[in-house]
Amino acid sequence: MAKFDVAIIGAGAAGMMCAATAAQRGLRVVLIDHATKLAEKIRISGGGRCNFTNVNAGPANFLSENPHFCKSALSRYTPADFVALVKRHRIGYHEKHKGQLFCTESAEQIIEMLKDECAGGDVHWRMPCKVESVEQGEQGFVLQTDSGEIEATSVVIATGGLSIPKIGATDFGYRIAQQFDLRMVEPRPALVPLTFDPQQWAPFVEMAGIALEVNVETGSLKGRNPTGARFREDLLFTHRGLSGPAILQISSYWLPGTPIVINLLPELDLAATLIEGKGTIKKQLGNVLSQWLPTRLAEGLLLAHGFALDARLADMPDAQLRKLGAVINQWTLTPNGSEGYKKAEVTRGGIDTRELSQQTMMATKVPGLYFIGEAVDVTGWLGGYNFQWAWASGVAAGQAV
Repeated sequence: MAKFDVAIIGAGAAGMMCAATAAQRGLRVVLIDHATKLAEKIRISGGGRCNFTNVNAGPANFLSENPHFCKSALSRYTPADFVALVKRHRIGYHEKHKGQLFCTESAEQIIEMLKDECAGGDVHWRMPCKVESVEQGEQGFVLQTDSGEIEATSVVIATGGLSIPKIGATDFGYRIAQQFDLRMVEPRPALVPLTFDPQQWAPFVEMAGIALEVNVETGSLKGRNPTGARFREDLLFTHRGLSGPAILQISSYWLPGTPIVINLLPELDLAATLIEGKGTIKKQLGNVLSQWLPTRLAEGLLLAHGFALDARLADMPDAQLRKLGAVINQWTLTPNGSEGYKKAEVTRGGIDTRELSQQTMMATKVPGLYFIGEAVDVTGWLGGYNFQWAWASGVAAGQAV
C-alpha cells in the first residue's frame, strides 16, 4: 500500500493548485486523475489562451445558495496573487475585456506552470488512474484504484462538475459527497446557451450569426434581496436560440419557466425617438429600424410582432410606436431550456457549502475530507472568475490539509 499525507482526486486547475500548495509545505502528496490528457478544461479555455483570472474577481461575482462562503478563500488568494505566480514563470499575458486576463501565447503555459509548481513540492502522480472507492480507515482514508491501494491521512475532491462530458466530466465528486451523507445543491448547466421552442423560434432561425451588444436581465432586481441579475454584453443569435456572453452570463441566474428580458438598443429609448421623429422622417419602418439594428434582425422582429415592413413611420399611431419600442427595448421571451452540459462552461450547484468550512474547505462532519473548485456550490461569472475560485479554493485546502 502506498501511503501519503494527502491524496487529491482530480488534476485540473483546483487540484493541481492544491497539490502544489500542500506539497511545498513538505507534505507527501499524490495527485490522481482518470484522464489520459492533463487539464483539458484549462487547455481549451479562452479559445486556447486561458482566461486565467479576472482582476475584478470578488464575492459579488459568484453565485451560491450560501453567498458568504466564498469570501474567505477569495480574500486570502487574490487575482494579484495568481498574476504574481504567472509573472514568476515569465508567462506573457494581457487584459482583453472587463478585467479578463489571458495568456499571450497559449493555455499550455498555465498547465506547464502548475506542473512545475507540483514538481517543486515533489508531487506524486497517478494518471491515468481510476479511483474505484474511497473509504475511511484507521489512519485516514483508503482509496482503491486501478493502480493499486492508496492510504492517505486527508483526501481532497477536485473532480469538477458535469460540464463538457466529452473531455471527461463525471459525477464522481457528487457520489463521494452522497456516500458521506453531505447535502447537495442540485447541479445544473451554467454559462450555457439558451434554447427556445422551435415553433416560437422559427422567425429567428435565419438570424443565426447576428451579434450585437445588449442589456439582458432575468428575475427580480428590486428590494434588498434581489433574485435576478442584469448584464451588458454581446448577444449572438443561433439556429436554436441565443448565445454569446450576455446569454451565458444570464443563464446562470435563469430559472426554467421564467422569462428573460433583452434591451436590443440599450442606448436608445426607441418609442420616444420614433414618436419625436414622425414629423420629419419619411422612411418606411423597416428602413428606420435598420439604422440602429442589423437589417435582417430589424425586419425579422417587425414581421414576428405583426408590423408591416413598408408602413411609413409618419403614418404610425403613437400607441403602435410605443408597442414597437417595448418589443425592442424590452424584448421578453421564455427559453424552453439550454444546450445542456455538452455546451455549458461550468456547473452551477454541487456540494452544499454549508457542509464545509469556509476557511479550509473541509467537510465539517468528515474530518480529513475536502472539496474544492467546481464540485462545490460556488459558480463564477463568465470571464476568468471560475478559474480564480479554483486557485483560491485549491490554496485554501492546500494550506489546511
